[in-house]
Amino acid sequence: MRILYILGLLLFPSLVLAQSGENYRLGPGDSIEIKVYGEEELDLNTQLTDSGIINYPFLGALRLSGLTLKEVEVLIHDGLKGDYLINPNVYVGIVAYRPFYIHGEVKKPGAYPYQPGMTVNQAVALAGGFTERASKEGVNLSREGNKSQQETGTLNSRVFAGDTITIQQRFF
Repeated sequence: MRILYILGLLLFPSLVLAQSGENYRLGPGDSIEIKVYGEEELDLNTQLTDSGIINYPFLGALRLSGLTLKEVEVLIHDGLKGDYLINPNVYVGIVAYRPFYIHGEVKKPGAYPYQPGMTVNQAVALAGGFTERASKEGVNLSREGNKSQQETGTLNSRVFAGDTITIQQRFF
C-alpha cells in the first residue's frame, strides 16, 4: 500500500504535465493569441495556415508550426528584446485547437474540435455514437504527421489534434 502511494506521488506530476498541454506542438489550423504586456499594438489573434508561418509586427514572417507555446514565447521575446523593447513580457495561448477527423461506422462523420486528453471513445460520442454495424474493436488511427501509416487503436486510445480515426464495420 505504501509503495503504491509513493509511486502515485512520483507519477502525478508527470500526468499533470502531460495533460497541461506544455508539450503540444502547433500546426496548421491552430488559432493562437499573442500578447505583449503594455504593448497593445503587438497583440495578435491568428490562425496558422498550411505553411505554419505568421506575419508578426517588427519581426516579419515567423515559422511557428512544430513549436510549443513556450518556444513561441521565447522566439518572440528574443526577437523584440533589445531593438524594440527592453524586456518584453510575452504570452502565447491557444484559442482553438486544429480539429481531428472521424469517419467510418459513426453516425455523424466529419471534423470535430480537439480537446487535450481526448480518447477515441469521446471522439465517437462527439460523432453521434456508433452505427449498428460498428466494430468497437476495429479502430484505426492515422497520426497527423504520418497519414499513410495506420495504427490499431482501442476506445481508450489517445487522440491528438489533426488525427484521423476510422471505425471499421464489424463482421457477423
